[in-house]
Amino acid sequence: MQQNEFLLLTPWVMCSTNLKYIPLCFVVSCRYLKFIELPLSQRKFCQRCQQLVLPDDGEKHREHQIVGDVSITQLKRPSQLLCPLENKKTNAQYLFADRSCLFLVDLLSTLGFRRVLCVGTPRLHELIRLKASGDEKSNIKSLLLDIDFRYSQFYMEDSFCHYNMFNHHFFDGKAALEVCRTFLQEDKGEGVIMVTDPPFGGLVEPLAVTFKKLIAMWKEGQSQENNRKELPIFWIFPYFFESRICQFFPSFCMLDYQYFITLISSMGEIFYLKMLLIIIHFHRRFICVDEAMKYGCMLEVDYDNHALYKHGKTGRKQSPVRIFTNIPPNKIILPIEEGYRFCSLCQRYVSRENQHCEHCNSCTSKDGRKWNHCFLCKKCVKP
Repeated sequence: MQQNEFLLLTPWVMCSTNLKYIPLCFVVSCRYLKFIELPLSQRKFCQRCQQLVLPDDGEKHREHQIVGDVSITQLKRPSQLLCPLENKKTNAQYLFADRSCLFLVDLLSTLGFRRVLCVGTPRLHELIRLKASGDEKSNIKSLLLDIDFRYSQFYMEDSFCHYNMFNHHFFDGKAALEVCRTFLQEDKGEGVIMVTDPPFGGLVEPLAVTFKKLIAMWKEGQSQENNRKELPIFWIFPYFFESRICQFFPSFCMLDYQYFITLISSMGEIFYLKMLLIIIHFHRRFICVDEAMKYGCMLEVDYDNHALYKHGKTGRKQSPVRIFTNIPPNKIILPIEEGYRFCSLCQRYVSRENQHCEHCNSCTSKDGRKWNHCFLCKKCVKP
């Protein structure tokens, strides 16, 4: 079976026992239960088909590249086991760097959330589940909604839904929609947050429409006295979309935390630079990679062995990726060890370079550099 064939499987299959259609995700999760019962020597993963291999399937994958002795630890980190999707033009994949993701997991726990709806954030979903399994004190659980159907191999239907965030479509129909609804409305909707990391090339408007539908689903479980409450959201997106996001969600503010992602494909890196250039072109009218990089606008990628895209003082580029949220910023503590400080005037954490402007009465920098006040424009501007 080719990788693209696996991804294009219909989400419903005929059950041979009662001739009724059942969700394909149920069939795949049954495979997972059989897989984890196998001894280590028989647990194999086909890299060509991107599929967990059961003993009866061995002949189909005989000439394929196989990963053997797949451990339970590997099964808990599917984003590291799966390869990037073949079609880079439509499926370029970029995942949170672990250090940014671990910060977010700790932050969610500190803020007291017990449930996290992960929309397009598979690595966050992994780490939340890892923490819950390794820490008896952790009571956080998560549900992953993602377009990549391959994740259904590693999760039961109550922890993964095959989902398109651009049109609010659940591929497994009402059953998956009810899983999401139940998750959001548990405990009368208390203690839940949505964290989303949409593709940066996606339009804000259809995403906003989808997120409002998820908010409406959450509100259905609210009592009348809590009807004015908002579903807490972390939306991870480049800073230059701030005005568009706030147009649809006026209560949102942008945190100063610079979010980092990890590219998982060298070919994907080329595509990603092209995609980000398109975004920057509309934002600043840049026309080439060199010009964009000269202004420090390329996304920092958290490589350990990449001189340009490396975290820390040796890395030359700052990340434009930020967290947009409707949670009051004074409640969100950013890591001091990464150079963030608390501004008592703004009542929020900001980066070291983001200096408070007495004329604007705000810490005005958006891109991680120190901005200067222009008295002609009556506002702070980029250096």
